[in-house]
Amino acid sequence: MEHTSVLERFLRYVKIDTQSEESDQVPSTGKQWNLARLLAEELNQIGASNVRLDPEHAYVYAEIPASGNLPETKARLEAGAKAPVLGFIAHMDTSNAVSGADVNPRIVKDYDGGEIVLNAVNGVVLSPSEYPDLLKYRGRDLVVTDGNTLLGADDKAGIAEIMAMAEYLLSNPSVPHGEIRIGFTPDEEVGRGVDYFDVPGFGADYAYTVDGGEVGEIEYENFNAASARLHIHGTSIHPGSAKGKMINAILLASEFQNLLPVYENPSSTEGYEGFYHPDSIAGNVDEVQVDYIIRDHDMEKFEQKKDFFRKTCDFLNEKYGKGTFTAEISDSYYNMKEKILPHMHLIDNAKKAMEEAGVKPIILPIRGGTDGARLSYMGLPCPNLCTGGQNCHGRYEYVCVQSMETVVDILLNLVQRYTAAK
Repeated sequence: MEHTSVLERFLRYVKIDTQSEESDQVPSTGKQWNLARLLAEELNQIGASNVRLDPEHAYVYAEIPASGNLPETKARLEAGAKAPVLGFIAHMDTSNAVSGADVNPRIVKDYDGGEIVLNAVNGVVLSPSEYPDLLKYRGRDLVVTDGNTLLGADDKAGIAEIMAMAEYLLSNPSVPHGEIRIGFTPDEEVGRGVDYFDVPGFGADYAYTVDGGEVGEIEYENFNAASARLHIHGTSIHPGSAKGKMINAILLASEFQNLLPVYENPSSTEGYEGFYHPDSIAGNVDEVQVDYIIRDHDMEKFEQKKDFFRKTCDFLNEKYGKGTFTAEISDSYYNMKEKILPHMHLIDNAKKAMEEAGVKPIILPIRGGTDGARLSYMGLPCPNLCTGGQNCHGRYEYVCVQSMETVVDILLNLVQRYTAAK
């Protein structure tokens, strides 16, 4: 299948700054509206139905009606079988870990396997010695950054792939398919991507987020996740007369961290191993606040980690006095596995769709979360598919053009597999 538009679309989308940030509002940044409006406009231009732009929260929804009036489709819908309504979802925002403003993508044609100088002035080099996966893309075309920003393949590659799929189906009415739903969300990177997602209005029986990495990845297990805010109350005294009086909250924060299991942190874990991660810290001698994230795939271990965090506070309060340490822990999302297991056709069909595209499926646990994890608990089973993006959230991010084209093939193959029935 030919997909002349996926690269063109991707390059257009990444130049729109859509970084999200911590906020009580959705979308968290006004600039996300710029991409939302463009996508709604493009969906109307390619002939999608019921295109909706949520006027308050910037969600974009659209539909592709079933081609059930075609003889070929009728023949495939045997004995009254009905194709399930299938949804495809991607997020518009990008991480705030590295700037997403003024993204200047560059295409490296026919990559030769060597170093790619992203920015000669600043000495930013994308090297296979540090990123060996690059060698998988010898002879292919890569889209890279100029070394000053992230690229935005997470998740604008997913958006471009869904849009290319939609355009193909709407431009080829002879292709049989059931009803399809499309959804683009804000604020996934700050954990609020589906806070106001209209699941009933979306109207899908099942869906896939297109928000993964290397081509072939299928993910239906993710972390159980919690946020923990640790407050530490010290006592500030002039250093010259501090003996026996000062309680330095900065040192207490270090003491707390040292009581957590030393190897249960992101830099020492992989696969299904969970962790405690101090994500940010602010304060002074008198008061410190540390924001942690707590993760584990296993629910029992997840609960044990949260309990240990609380008990560490209690232990130190025994030492330094009641109220010195307080912790606010709130769950963020849960492992979608239990919601996907009753619908394993979603995984089986994704694997077959990949094999039909010449791709070997790779089943991986997500060491993070997706919009799909929360949607699965909102009644919409929603595993995650690859986009082809690599090294996301940083200036060394890149995506292979041929990988994006292959993902479009995979999405179209999925549509075909779901034409007759689940």
